Amino acid sequence: MDIKEIQNLIKFVQKSGVEEVKIERENFKITIRTKPDSKQNIIVEDIPASFSPQPTKTITEASSVPNIEENSEIHVEENDKNIIIKSPIIGTFYRKPSPDKPAFVEVGQTIGEGDVLCVIEAMKLFNEIESEVSGKIIKILADDQSPVEFDQPLFVIDPS
Repeated sequence: MDIKEIQNLIKFVQKSGVEEVKIERENFKITIRTKPDSKQNIIVEDIPASFSPQPTKTITEASSVPNIEENSEIHVEENDKNIIIKSPIIGTFYRKPSPDKPAFVEVGQTIGEGDVLCVIEAMKLFNEIESEVSGKIIKILADDQSPVEFDQPLFVIDPS
C-alpha cells in the first residue's frame, strides 16, 4: 500500500465517522482509529517476509499527518494557456537554495526552459525542480519550507 492509498484511506475514515478501520495484507498491516472531535491514532506495521516481531510505529497527533484537504482546493484563474508545474515527489518545498540566498524565482519573473524553480527535499536528498517550459511566473502555490505531496500544484506559468 503506497502513501497515496493511505492518505485516501485516512480521508475516507475522517469523513465517514467510522471509529476504527483495520487492513491486513501479506506483509502490511494498518489500523486507523478515530474518536469524534479528538486526535486520531494511526498504527502502521511492516511485516517482513521472514517474520520477527517488530515494534509498532504510531502517529498520535492528527497534525502529524499531512492535511490532505489543506491544499486540495487551490484556486487559480483558469486560462487554457497557463501551465501548472506539479511536484514530482513527496517532500519539503524550498524556494531558496539556502536560508541566506534569494529565492530561485519570484512572481512576475520570466524564466527559461531548464531554469531551477525550487528544491524539494526527500529523505535528506535535495532535488532541483526545473522548468520544462519558458514563460512568466504567475503564481507560486506552495509556501516555503512546507510539505508537498506528489502531483501537488506548485507554480502557474504563462508560456506566452
